[in-house]
Amino acid sequence: MSFAAPKEHKQAYEYNSSEMGAIAHLYRAEVYRSTIWRTRLDNTTNWSIVTMGIALSTTFSSRDASPVPLLLVGLLLGMFLSLEARRYRYFNVWRARARWMEEKFYAPMLTGGQKDQDGSWQGVLAQDYRRPRHHISFLHAAGRRLRRSYVWILAIQVIAYYGKLAIHPTPVTTFSQFVDRAAIGPIPGSVMIVLGFLYNLGWIALTLSVLWLDWRKHSARPRASSMG
Repeated sequence: MSFAAPKEHKQAYEYNSSEMGAIAHLYRAEVYRSTIWRTRLDNTTNWSIVTMGIALSTTFSSRDASPVPLLLVGLLLGMFLSLEARRYRYFNVWRARARWMEEKFYAPMLTGGQKDQDGSWQGVLAQDYRRPRHHISFLHAAGRRLRRSYVWILAIQVIAYYGKLAIHPTPVTTFSQFVDRAAIGPIPGSVMIVLGFLYNLGWIALTLSVLWLDWRKHSARPRASSMG
């Protein structure tokens, strides 16, 4: 989600030396906050990798070991992804502010290029400080984290699960035997395979839809009109 600059602009304000110093400190604060939240994103990703490793070790510890841990770890991955999506929404706020100041304030200063004459970038930033809000939705954040990190973890889960069914306790020789091995208690193997297909199809659909939304947003959005 993004927000447009105010419609009415005043002449760009010229900052004195003390105000320039305050803006520099403000930029440093936004970079620091984005760094802290980026570290928190890495923590949840690490938790997902560790739990996946435990599930793989348990499932492939012996020929007779059950593949159920690889299914249960999917619940944990979903929980970790929800935590990471929530953290990413906060990280995106700090990152967007820092990037906005880099592009609109520091870049023209360093290159001697054309500066914003009507102060619109200042109005956008000031509006974000007056009424702070998330720039993207929860599902949008989840889709981004899926695309950049979790898609590989989920791919390992799928390959390991179907690989377990195919080789343990002995290599399968027929498709019906493969389906029978997927059964869990009273739930038939065919139902489990269909559920697994829908489970992965849902993640793929979310990833591709967010990828398309990001492409449409950044290709059609005027660069000087919004932030986030």
